[in-house]
Amino acid sequence: MNACFLRLTLALLSIAFAYAQTPTIRVDANLVLTPVGVTDAAGRAIRDLQAEDFEIEENGKRVAAVRLGEPGEAPIELAMLFDLSGSVYQRFELERQAASNFLRRTLRRYDSAFIVSVANEPKILQERTSSLDVALQAVARITPTTQATAFYNSVVKAARMLREVDRPDARRVIVALSDGEDNRSIDNKQSDVLRELQLTSCLFYSINPNGSAFSKSYFSRRAQESMEEMSRQTGGASFVADRVEELAAFYDRIAEELRGQYLLGYYSPATTGAGIYRRIVIQVRGRPGLQVKARSGYFPK
Repeated sequence: MNACFLRLTLALLSIAFAYAQTPTIRVDANLVLTPVGVTDAAGRAIRDLQAEDFEIEENGKRVAAVRLGEPGEAPIELAMLFDLSGSVYQRFELERQAASNFLRRTLRRYDSAFIVSVANEPKILQERTSSLDVALQAVARITPTTQATAFYNSVVKAARMLREVDRPDARRVIVALSDGEDNRSIDNKQSDVLRELQLTSCLFYSINPNGSAFSKSYFSRRAQESMEEMSRQTGGASFVADRVEELAAFYDRIAEELRGQYLLGYYSPATTGAGIYRRIVIQVRGRPGLQVKARSGYFPK
């Protein structure tokens, strides 16, 4: 009798436990986390905001922020892309130094980085590592080449690697040192790259080391415009270095932006499944003059 009662009790508890867990699984699946940067008119990061300070709309529907991390607190999963092709060959040693300093400023013990080269095809120079020394050694081993440029293929490769990392609370970031000119990618075009970035919820940053000379060529202009569009859609930024001395300054700006980013969370009101793009608009209420930088939308998983 006691044994039967015990089995019945355990069965009822199991059912109750499963029932109680079901809403949690469903709700968590709708939790959207997005990096958000907020600056004043002078470009200084605003670090005193609370969740209730944000206004969020998804596909035109107002939703409430339910979570807000401290600025710069969320871990970073970083992919650094280095264009080794002939188009950016000349100043590579100074570019390498600037990138190494960026890693020193950005990579913390709970962050991770991939190092990827851009040439005829994407090449993983360093698999995911949380060691700053290992990442720096990989950068030090980079040698430029006069090969063609598979830029789009390389960005897609980096985005997919970041998407495979199982860290829901991490910010995924690509920083590409490149002029964006692609004369090798067959499998991917700009729209494919942007979709991969959006599927990964990845911030895209680019630094063009060739300066304003890009404006003299239609092909170069289109390449720079493509990087700017990818940056704008994902909440990143795109820079053009007219002088080699500006490289370090642009890397510093990216590092500073990452340190000032919030990780904002809300529950999506949408009922559509994966593959349907959802648009996001984020603003700060009651603080006119502040600039908000965030991705323009996402594809749900």
